[in-house]
Amino acid sequence: MADDAAPALTGAPLIKDEVRRLPDAPGVYRMFGDGGEALYVGKARSLKKRVAQYAQGRFHTQRIALMVDLTRAMEFTTTRTETDALLLEINLIKRLKPRFNVLLRDDKSFPEIVIRREHPAAQLRKHRGAHSVKGDYFGPFASAWAVNRTLNTLQKAFLLRSCSDSVYESRTRPCLLHQIRRCSAPCTGLISLDDYQGLVLEAEAFLRGKSRLVMARMSREMQVASDALEFERAARLRDRIRALSSIAQETQINPETVEEADVLALHTEGGQACVQVFFFRAGQNWGNRAYFPRVDRSDGNAEIMAAFLGQFYEDKPIPRLILVDIEPAEATLLCEAFSLKAGRAVRIARPSRGEKRVLVDHALTNAREALGRRMAESSGQTKLLAAVCEAFGLEASPERIEVYDNSHISGANAVGGMIVAGPDGFQKAQYRKFNIRSVDLVPGDDYGMMREVLRRRFARLAKEEEAGENPPRPDLVLIDGGGGQLAAAREAMADLGVDDIAVVGVAKGPDREAGLERFFVAGKAPFMLEPRSAVLYYLQRLRDEAHRFAIGAHRVRRAADMRKNPLDEIEGVGAARKRALLHTFGSAKGVSRASVEDLIKVEGLSVPLARRIHDHFRNTP
Repeated sequence: MADDAAPALTGAPLIKDEVRRLPDAPGVYRMFGDGGEALYVGKARSLKKRVAQYAQGRFHTQRIALMVDLTRAMEFTTTRTETDALLLEINLIKRLKPRFNVLLRDDKSFPEIVIRREHPAAQLRKHRGAHSVKGDYFGPFASAWAVNRTLNTLQKAFLLRSCSDSVYESRTRPCLLHQIRRCSAPCTGLISLDDYQGLVLEAEAFLRGKSRLVMARMSREMQVASDALEFERAARLRDRIRALSSIAQETQINPETVEEADVLALHTEGGQACVQVFFFRAGQNWGNRAYFPRVDRSDGNAEIMAAFLGQFYEDKPIPRLILVDIEPAEATLLCEAFSLKAGRAVRIARPSRGEKRVLVDHALTNAREALGRRMAESSGQTKLLAAVCEAFGLEASPERIEVYDNSHISGANAVGGMIVAGPDGFQKAQYRKFNIRSVDLVPGDDYGMMREVLRRRFARLAKEEEAGENPPRPDLVLIDGGGGQLAAAREAMADLGVDDIAVVGVAKGPDREAGLERFFVAGKAPFMLEPRSAVLYYLQRLRDEAHRFAIGAHRVRRAADMRKNPLDEIEGVGAARKRALLHTFGSAKGVSRASVEDLIKVEGLSVPLARRIHDHFRNTP
């Protein structure tokens, strides 16, 4: 009789077995637990020596001991250098989100300003995401508000266009932005392309930090215009100078000695951490943002700062100088990795005096205050979630609440919205919108819309769980509506085998009066909560946020639909022919009224294409 198979190795014995086959070379190691859960990602100058430390059974903290004990599998990747290992480690941490690593939870991209160079008349606009468009990029800005304020100022000062190329090509007279002195109207030839290019170069110089030179040049031009009695031109230059000066006046801190740098400060307390990041570009403060990485009480500040820097700059532009209040672990290696990634020298410095130290101290004060506010809010949030648990008879306080709402006008441009909330408040990076796709729905069928949204959401959840992934799973689903909506929601989820998640319907009170909401839970009679109670107010906020998000998504879709040009739907009508038609007839409506004979007269249109355009607007085959 054959012997039973030897039990699979786990924990320290598994790691000890892996060490025998590891090379004495740099690389990255990954530890996995039950079900393929990513436990930890680390890098090493020598994989063999570093991983062997885990097999010895002597650990500095209980957290590391638990991690080793939970390990069921390991994977390894060797690299050419330790710098390459660090870059790979950062990438894998962001992708796998391991349980025991310091983790940057908010990795949203930052808005930037781009001067697009694809058109003879360069366009100034806001940009977010990959640099896929040819042009000059300036940023990052800490918020949409900061970039919008700067764009507004640049429009006043340099009169650059912000319209799309298609709008530019179809203009026959200046738009409102020209009338309010925000654009020089190159679209209609009110400024030559050479003179317009001069404005573009001035804007670029300003954004690259040469603001004083630009303003001095404008000031000299204003004086020359004034001496020549060209008072209207002098007044325009004066207004442009004022617009540029407003940036300095509105910004609290504009350093004299820092042209381009990010300033970071870390504050830890009670097992939580906050990193405050300030962005300085062109000698100006372009805003700040607070981050709250996931940490453990045993993590040292130098290790937290190093992990944060690596993950933060994994997909963001790296400045030439990074100022910190705490020198990160392996700072030299980080500088080498950042320099390799940026293609130029990058320096990490911990200033001890002077203006740079003042900037770091200011960031530290903001980090300390932000963490204090968050801890106070978290305490209140924990109590609210416990009250939600009691109100709906849940087994435990919900960690993730998903709230759904639909928005449409008589069924048109229907959009479903999902917002997410939990112990850390609203998790806006997790919000999702669903464009209603079903062609079988009766316009205005709210039940059918809700079924489609939930079917798509939870079909994806079921698919990812079946594949062994660990997708975010809600503990509570709130539906905007009463018993009918609740039944439709439960039916859609049950069809997908997702019937173990609590679902609650929230029906508005008579005349939509707040405070009179009724709640619907399967197996219970509809009920109301105590008026003016904290939990009722919290649930109202969740519902209102879902409503706000769904309406916003609907308006965006409706606006995009309204901007569509009927000419885009006609085969054979490209950008050049569309431009010729709009120049000839003024608008798509004018084209729709034209006869075949009139259409043939347009340059570039053949007789068959003219008939196709004519028939398209009359719905004739």
